[in-house]
Amino acid sequence: MKGIILAGGAGSRLYPLTLVASKQLQPVYDKPMVYYPLTTLIEGGIREFCLISTPHDLPRFQQLLGDGSAWGLSIEYREQAKPAGIAQAFLIAESFIGKDSVTLILGDNIFYGGDSFQRAFADFKTGATVFGYHVHDPERYGVVEFDANGKAVSIEEKPKAPKSNYAVPGLYIYDNEVVDIAKNLKPSARGELEITAVNVEYLRRGTLRVQRLPRGFAWLDAGTSSSLHEASAYVQTIEKRGGIKIGCPEEAAFRQGFVSRTQMDELMIKIPNCEYRDYIAEVVAEAKRLNQL
Repeated sequence: MKGIILAGGAGSRLYPLTLVASKQLQPVYDKPMVYYPLTTLIEGGIREFCLISTPHDLPRFQQLLGDGSAWGLSIEYREQAKPAGIAQAFLIAESFIGKDSVTLILGDNIFYGGDSFQRAFADFKTGATVFGYHVHDPERYGVVEFDANGKAVSIEEKPKAPKSNYAVPGLYIYDNEVVDIAKNLKPSARGELEITAVNVEYLRRGTLRVQRLPRGFAWLDAGTSSSLHEASAYVQTIEKRGGIKIGCPEEAAFRQGFVSRTQMDELMIKIPNCEYRDYIAEVVAEAKRLNQL
């Protein structure tokens, strides 16, 4: 399975911060925002990535992430000249996807808690898998309606009268049919290829699975100034209390076996003395003590 990180858009809700750097390069506590979705997919075993952003911002992402080889990954970059909906990503990345299945994650979505995504990646075979997350303001999202047996029966984008409180967060898993489905979409009233329309088509075919995320799972959308601050505060609290880091691609790649202990030692040489380096060093030292990796 391949992974797409969609990190485009104007970031107008974060103005004037986005005059300096794109939304997905803004700091969420101690790391760039894009580290969090990248880490989520690494934890799910994804090694081949395509990052999509604006022509203006792509060089900054390339400077930050490189080709991914330092983390045992492969990262390609594609331009989204003009935002035209989430589903446009499958057209931009068609040659990258090839004949494989694909997961798409939004660059401003932060997830934490449990192994729901990891199990979904491991269990995925065909069709589509999306997730349901209980929110208090479902009218802002794509909303899933369930029947009495817990089966999804409808999905609506930003409904005025939501049929449930379950929103679809910004991580989606699809088989290779998603490319053809995206090609046959018609732009919505706002001129975009809607991801909800993709999900509705899979639902029509009877191949859409919606997994409800459990209580205690955290989904943070860091697309506004307030939510960016809230996400930073949340990450700080978890990291300080637990002595761990959220959204650390080096650690995720190491624990997945994408890089060896020797490679981690070499990687740390390139990181200046700082708390982030100290944490990675402790992760490696702990693995050496336990002889686990």
